[in-house]
Amino acid sequence: MNVFITGATGFIGGSVAARFVAEGYKVRGLVRTEAQAARLLTLGIEPVLGTLEDVAILTAEAQRADAVINAASSDNLPAVEALLNALAGSGKVFIHTSGSSVVGDDARGEWASETIFDENTVYTPAPEKAKRAALDQLIIDAAQRGVRSVILCNTMIYGNGLGLNPYSVQIPPLVAQAQKSGIARFVGKGLNIWSNVHIEDVVELYLLAVKKAPAGSFFYVENGESSYADITAAIAERMHLGAPQSWPVEEAIKEWGFGHAVYSFGSNSRVSANRARKELGWAPKHTSVSAWIKHDMKISDEVEIDAVAAAK
Repeated sequence: MNVFITGATGFIGGSVAARFVAEGYKVRGLVRTEAQAARLLTLGIEPVLGTLEDVAILTAEAQRADAVINAASSDNLPAVEALLNALAGSGKVFIHTSGSSVVGDDARGEWASETIFDENTVYTPAPEKAKRAALDQLIIDAAQRGVRSVILCNTMIYGNGLGLNPYSVQIPPLVAQAQKSGIARFVGKGLNIWSNVHIEDVVELYLLAVKKAPAGSFFYVENGESSYADITAAIAERMHLGAPQSWPVEEAIKEWGFGHAVYSFGSNSRVSANRARKELGWAPKHTSVSAWIKHDMKISDEVEIDAVAAAK
């Protein structure tokens, strides 16, 4: 099977691409530069030079492929429209990578939500997330246009990436801030809770989705949850720092920007992935983000550089 993946040099897309190559799929990945293309080739991935703005390239690659995976952006409407238009009437699978901050609240670290969302939970997204929710619905509705459209809505992903980029977008910025200041910090009181999942379990679900997910389906992706207070405590222990400290959201915004400070680090995002387990037979193996931080998380000077860049 031929698979076209956007975001092939990123944390999620690169990990998915590497796993699909290991499974025997022929993978083509969208890259922006010749340097990235050369690095992808070493992993057995055929590079396609272009960007999400290149409609002609997206159209040609989607029509050429047997399956398309968008892992470059959860919010790029023109790119998704181009890919769906190219796939319309083909019956081919289109997997879109969304994120569970779409159901995030405005807790700013001050409280833990008791609400756990599943695929049937009706919700009103925050204004900042309304466009993502609308895009997700557009993709689900593409099932009516002859596309086997699937959304995988990932929670906080941890673990070391399997492709070119080893760093995710939530825990590494916390580590980078702790490296820079010598203090591990959480937003507000750190009481807010996020579901989480290991990258190795994530990529297995992408494989299952290509093989088995029905058209117009939406799956949350999680295998456990933790408060940010507990996550930063694990970071502090791993880095041999003192007890983690509270950080006013205004200071966090200066460091990470509004979206990341409020929604990536300050909100509650609790979901259930029971549908993926029951319908697709997904059986994740990793269960503890704190254990991974304490025992397996890589710490180096590169974390600060790459993680800060990822959070901007």
